[in-house]
This record gives sequence, C-alpha cells and structure tokens, in this order.
Amino acid sequence: MADTNQGSHMATDEQAAGNTSSATRTQGAVPMRQTSISSHSMQTTRRAAKNVGKRSRRRRRSQHHVPVIAFVIVAMAVMGAFTYWMTHQVLDDDNGPSIQAGLEVNVNIPDGAGGSEISEILLEAGVINDSAEFFKEVRNLDAETSMKSGAYNFVTGGNVREVVRQLVEGPNSMADTFTIPEGYTVAQTAEAVSASLEIPVETFMEAAKASNYVNDYPFLSAAVEAGDSLEGYLFPKTYDMGGKQKSADSVIRTMLDQYVAEMSAYDVDAARAAINERYGVEMSEYDIVILASIIEKEAYSGDDWVNVASTFYNRLGEWMPLQSDATMGYITGGAVTPDDLEVESPYNTYLNYGLPPTPICNPSLKSLEAALYPADTNYHFFLIVEEGDYSYHAFSDTYEQHLEAIDKVDAETAG
Repeated sequence: MADTNQGSHMATDEQAAGNTSSATRTQGAVPMRQTSISSHSMQTTRRAAKNVGKRSRRRRRSQHHVPVIAFVIVAMAVMGAFTYWMTHQVLDDDNGPSIQAGLEVNVNIPDGAGGSEISEILLEAGVINDSAEFFKEVRNLDAETSMKSGAYNFVTGGNVREVVRQLVEGPNSMADTFTIPEGYTVAQTAEAVSASLEIPVETFMEAAKASNYVNDYPFLSAAVEAGDSLEGYLFPKTYDMGGKQKSADSVIRTMLDQYVAEMSAYDVDAARAAINERYGVEMSEYDIVILASIIEKEAYSGDDWVNVASTFYNRLGEWMPLQSDATMGYITGGAVTPDDLEVESPYNTYLNYGLPPTPICNPSLKSLEAALYPADTNYHFFLIVEEGDYSYHAFSDTYEQHLEAIDKVDAETAG
C-alpha cells in the first residue's frame, strides 16, 4: 500500500516646583541733607505729600486699567485655546488617547472580557473615540453577550457598528495564531507551535504527556498506559491564542478541548457496537483513534477514507496483518524502504497483527469519522498511487484483483 501523504496615555507632567528664593537687595547709604523745620510744617508737608502720592497712584492705575483688562482677555483666550487643544488633540473625546485615524492596529480581547473592558481596550487603541457610541451600537445589534475574545485587526477611527459586528463574528487577525495540519505528529506540532508562538520545542514536548492531563481528560487513561503520549489527540486546526495565555500547557489544553468538542457530535459507543457487529472487531475509543491515524496517512481523496477504513476492518476481522507502510513511516520519520519492512518493531504492521501500540499522527475529523463509520465492503486490498499528474486508486476483494491493479499501474507508468 502506498503512503502518499505529503495606555490610557498618561503624560507624566513633572511640575517644576517654583522655588522663589528671597533675594535681599542691599542698597548703598545715600547721604541726606539735614533740614530744620517746625513740627507743624513737617506734619503739613507729610499730609500734602501723602495726598499727592494717592493722586499719583490713582492716576497710574487709571492709566494702566485698559492694558491690564486686555492682557487678561488675551490670557483667557490663550488658556481656552490650550484647553481645547489638550482636550481634542492630547486626549480624545472620551477617556483614551487620541490616535491618528486610518491606522491599522492589533487588539487582543481577553477571555471573559465584558463590555466595559472591551470598550476600554478599544478606546486605548484608538479604534473607537466614544464609549457611549460603542455601547449604543452594542445594544442596537443585541451584542452584549455575543462579542468574542481573541486577536483582531482594526482601523483606528473606523465605523463603530462595523467594529461591533466584527467582535460578534470573531477574531480576524492572524497574530497569535498557529495551524496544525491534518496528520501532523506531536513532534511536528511542537515545531509549528514554537514557530508561531515562540514556545520552545523542548518545553512543549515535555508538557505533551498524557499523564499531565489525564485527571482533567479521563479518556487519556489508555494513552498513559500505551506510552504516555498525546499522539492522536492534538486536534489539527487553526487556533487563535489572542487574549489567552501563551504557554505549552494552555495550547495543549486548547487542542484537547477541541478534540472533545469535535467528538461530542458522535455516539462513539454506538459506532463501536456497529463495527463489532459488522466486522467482528472489538474497538476501544483509543483503538478508533489509532486506526483513524493510519487512515489519515493512507487515504488521499474521494471515498478513500471510508474504503480504507473498511479494508482495514476486514483485515482485522480476519486476522490479517494491516500491511501499512505508514505505520513504519512513524518510526523512520519519512519514506519506507523494503528493508524497513523487515525490521522488527511494534509499528511494523507487515510482521505484526493488529493495530500498532499508539496513534501515528493526529488525525483529521474525516479520518475519525471513517474509523467510526466505515463503508460496508469486502475489500481486503487497496492501491493508491499519486505521482505527478498520474493518479490511480483501486480497492480489491481478492489478492488476484490486487495484483491486476499493480500490473496496470506498472504498464501505465512504464518508461
């Protein structure tokens, strides 16, 4: 069989303390001429001088009254303009910093964030300028409980209604996301997570043990006994960790939760009973995952998945070896040679009957479905060839038919 897989901005004002030191000015003594006058004349002179001083001060005040008023008016105008500038340029109309409109910004909405927290985050980033308008659109769209956490790309100063609509639709940013393709192993998953989230591969692999999670995910008990690996359960999908803690543990739990969510749609016990009745094969849920991982590596297109599943069930039921190159590929890490198929290994399904001890990858939902609901056939062999533009898929009941399929491929690809 061919293995064909491929903040608010807070300006810190340092207020200069106005230290007014009293400078003592020492004047030089000016000699005064001695003048002898009577006490009456002196009092009269003092009163006259005092009255003259009052009139002089009144005149001076009268002369400067208009300029002082003008100065006050100008100062008030300057202060008003400064206050307006501070209000509309430094701070926005609400309580966040002003940010130039039309800029693309990335925003993370954390898990469990309510409307007020979301509003503050959007204000902070300049996505919205007025929380009152935001809450008005939230009410208009009945979005109080449907806004989602995650990473978003927004444009500052954009349409508030569209912002709310996007929050309801869900994250639209690829920041803090990672993709696990179908058929990736745990080791390949660790590499992908490390490349996207900068979590060290060694840290992820150390965390990716079934024993670390079996208390919260009891279905992992069989995986603990089989080798303590999470192989088969790190569900392939694109994940968004925006607003979430980015650690090996949080990533693994997110993927295990996805596996639970995907499998919750199926009655696994009923499917196992039907398989036993049709093929005479007892399958545990862990066995289903193991077989699905092999199907993932063998199937290619069309009805391959359900037909490959049926072929393997027929072989298991009749105690024939599965003879899958893919299971030894899990050991070699790549292509499988004829010599590899002579090597004794629990993953060598040419030399050993039954399933390998663990899954060989993390299967897709389509492969899991095929393992649960195989086609009803008498197939015992299949040949799938995909080489460049050449494609040939054949499923056979007998070995003779299988040999004919091989001969046909040889003839069509000769030369």
